[in-house]
Amino acid sequence: MRRRYPLRCYVAGTVTARVGDEMSGPALVLVGLALAGSSVEASTLLAGITVSAAVGGPVLGALLDRAARPGRLLAGALALYATGLAAVLAGLGRLPFAVVLLIAVVTGLFGPALSGGWTARLPDVVPGERLPRANALDAMTFGAAGLAGPTLAGVTAEAAGAPTAVVVSVALVLLALPAAWLVPAPPGRARGPRPGSVLGDLVAGTRVLIGRPALARATLASVICCAAQGMLTACVPLLGERDLGGSGRGALLLSCAAASALVATAVLARAPRSPAPDTLVWAGALVQAAALALAAWGQPVVLVAAMLMAGLGEGPQLAALFAVRHREAPEHLRAQVFTTGASLKVTGFALGAAAAGPVAAWSLPGALALAATTAFLAAVLFFAVPSTGAAPSDRPVPT
Repeated sequence: MRRRYPLRCYVAGTVTARVGDEMSGPALVLVGLALAGSSVEASTLLAGITVSAAVGGPVLGALLDRAARPGRLLAGALALYATGLAAVLAGLGRLPFAVVLLIAVVTGLFGPALSGGWTARLPDVVPGERLPRANALDAMTFGAAGLAGPTLAGVTAEAAGAPTAVVVSVALVLLALPAAWLVPAPPGRARGPRPGSVLGDLVAGTRVLIGRPALARATLASVICCAAQGMLTACVPLLGERDLGGSGRGALLLSCAAASALVATAVLARAPRSPAPDTLVWAGALVQAAALALAAWGQPVVLVAAMLMAGLGEGPQLAALFAVRHREAPEHLRAQVFTTGASLKVTGFALGAAAAGPVAAWSLPGALALAATTAFLAAVLFFAVPSTGAAPSDRPVPT
């Protein structure tokens, strides 16, 4: 299967889907501002499409862990996500906002497929000795998508309007379907159904996330950092209006952060000796906190420098998080650990975006200060989780 599904196919699919995903968030904020006319409604729309990942992620992960052909399930989730984005765009201005928000919430159930669902399949694509380098490469696809997505959203919105930006993001997610469909299953998966039930797997996955201290600490810190990142994303159009001459240009700030994240992750992947993944998780939170505090100053040059600094914290932290998950998650629960972790991060992002919208409307520096405090809290709470504890059994829970 590995010969039939080369790593380059995996990378091409993940980059395409993740560019579409990274583009969709800024595009929805911009189209919300354009068609709904309110920064609060725009941030609420972004929160709606992300908050439901807390429900969708664990269930999707459990199903992927049990599927004889997980690639087909992954492709179906991507197709439904793209369809939901298109439905949100079609409903804005034509349906009551509450109905559009409900569509966004349902669409968000499939969002973890673009992140944790695909990453969890990486050990089925490359052999174990190549996994550390492939893991860093996978993290770089997030950085590349974070660089290209917001840039493409801003440029498309400026040139052809915000609705067109959403259309392009939908098209990119759909282009990734063939690569997702062909993702291989672990050896022996197709021999028959696994004992137990989806509910039993959900219980076992939760025990792993909570009961393994290293995994619990990394998950908690990353979720809180994502809340801070959601706050920043909600502030980006207003930062563009205030400092860069247009709300669409504000999306380019996210590309600055993604560019430095990509470079930092590439350097980390080639470093002969790098800090332990657990260290990079909490250190990345501190770097992001400092960057968000710097962004509150308001000068264009300082703002760009702050976004570059934020990427230096985000990129290595993400690669380190993946390393911790691959190290700690048992194979039969791996997809669930990844999708649950991803869904918690997406939900944290959503709550951060929802909280920052009203605060930013009142005080933009105040919203950025809140984001900086949240990122700092992530580092503090990392050490609040006990570093030792009894690891749960790797055996599936019988039901």
